[in-house]
Amino acid sequence: METMKESGIQWIGAIPESWNTKRIKYMATLKGRIGWQGLTSEEYQDEGAYLITGVDFANGGIDWENCVHVPMKRWKEAKDIQIQDGDLLITKDGTIGKVAIVSNIPGEISLNSGVLRIIPIDGYSKRFLYWVIKSDEFWNWFNYKNAGNSTIQHLYQGDFAEFLYAFPNYAEQEAIADFLDEHCGTIDDIISVLEKQLDTLKSYKMSVITEAITKGLDKTAPMTDSGINWIGQIPAGWEISKIKYLTDNNHPYPVGDGDHGMIKADDYLTEGIPYIRVLNLTWGNGLNMENVVYISESMNSLIKNSELKPNDILIAKTGATIGKTAIVPESLPISNTTSHVGKITLPATQDAKYFYYVMTSAIVQKQIQDISAMQSTRPELGIEGLKNLIVVVPPLSTQRDISKYLDCRCSEIDEIMNVKKKQLSIVKKQQAAFIFEYITGKKCVKEVR
Repeated sequence: METMKESGIQWIGAIPESWNTKRIKYMATLKGRIGWQGLTSEEYQDEGAYLITGVDFANGGIDWENCVHVPMKRWKEAKDIQIQDGDLLITKDGTIGKVAIVSNIPGEISLNSGVLRIIPIDGYSKRFLYWVIKSDEFWNWFNYKNAGNSTIQHLYQGDFAEFLYAFPNYAEQEAIADFLDEHCGTIDDIISVLEKQLDTLKSYKMSVITEAITKGLDKTAPMTDSGINWIGQIPAGWEISKIKYLTDNNHPYPVGDGDHGMIKADDYLTEGIPYIRVLNLTWGNGLNMENVVYISESMNSLIKNSELKPNDILIAKTGATIGKTAIVPESLPISNTTSHVGKITLPATQDAKYFYYVMTSAIVQKQIQDISAMQSTRPELGIEGLKNLIVVVPPLSTQRDISKYLDCRCSEIDEIMNVKKKQLSIVKKQQAAFIFEYITGKKCVKEVR
């Protein structure tokens, strides 16, 4: 084992004596889509140049089949991001830090604004850098850089240029990359299996919910045509309605969203009135209060119109996680929210828990995706879109029966999913620790071989 020395970087620690550290801006060129070349979804088409977005990253490469296309003139005007085989890419918006090495390119390719091209200079291995970015070395730096930032995170190109990492000579960089390519494949297979199992369970849970809120619990009940082809038949006596016709008419703000810019990150407190953000909503598991922030009573009084109360239904209306839904629990007698979260207040004549399940169902989530897909910029469900969501409305007693049934069934499914999530978390942490040890030189490939 080579003698170790302090790297001088707190998130790395000791490195081998022969290794060095350097900022990525001195080892690579970073290229992204500049402002005047910005694209909108209205330019997407079925043929032309391929456009890589953040959602196209898969298993360290690019899923070409699901890529959208843009006019060839858009590819030609952005020469710096005309992608070639072997290019190293990283996402800087949405799900930050996904990394891929491009291979088997099917034609001319460009990038959207959320993806960055990394071009290492001679002597620096892009394959080694790929593993560095996948490791805790990158994430420790990213978290250090963004410490105290409670807003939506973004990997700015200028910040990424300052990323400082450790590296050996080129031959050893390649040897480490070869080793990790070989040994992480098995771990990736395990991760892939667990992720597929979770996707299957998530789909199954949604199907259970959708079946209950469109067909009811009584399989012998007479059915009638809903008049909507993507809903089909519903039990006789049930109705089809838009959300806006079901809300509490006595409430001054029955359908809306939260504060529009009055509350800043500097206003966040460690106690006070809970201030619900998109990250506090989950996919069908209520509110996650682990990262909740608070505002003062005086601040809350300034945005009284968006104050929440128990049983209000919340839904993420912007961004990559649009459609996430939660219900305000009884344990939050007073809370508030941001403009990125829509809320629905229902009267006592409707069962809020039932409609919480309705909002997580396939029939509503499809409507949300269809509405957001029509936006020219980022995905967004506007207030009018929220008001006009079509839902299935059974009698109140039936709503309550269905919500109790789904509480039980979804709890059973959630228990299984939680086990899988824990397993996935453990495997990912083990993989991250394994990678970190080799890309910082704490373990030597030569010794293993």
